[in-house]
Amino acid sequence: MTEKTALTPATHTTPPAKFSHGVKKGNILQVAGQVGFLPAVEGQAPTPAGPTLREQTLQTLANVKAILEEGGASWDDAMMIRVYLTDVAHFAEMNEIYNAYFEEQGLKEAPAARTTVYVGLPKGLLIEIDALAVLS
Repeated sequence: MTEKTALTPATHTTPPAKFSHGVKKGNILQVAGQVGFLPAVEGQAPTPAGPTLREQTLQTLANVKAILEEGGASWDDAMMIRVYLTDVAHFAEMNEIYNAYFEEQGLKEAPAARTTVYVGLPKGLLIEIDALAVLS
């Protein structure tokens, strides 16, 4: 039976509860919901990348990418990306940022994606993204 491995890149804080930033089992890698916190600094609370959707989206994507890489994956291994926004008015701007980001990443084939609007993020956070990857 394949072992399940928890993933916490050096850029991330230790989770505050019993969960992992990502988990890999066999060739499946699930990235937990990530937000736009800057890379962790020992002894400091997590800090948002900035107040704007652009700043938080780009940092959130960087945080997801760090977990993919920690597990030996890349964006090309991503099969599904789920985006959660706190404001429906951000939908068009997020799509622009998302499309430009993946064009810069040289993504060969776009993964399936879904965007949902909900209000469950801590104050000041505008976006959360998770991903499912299958490694070759």
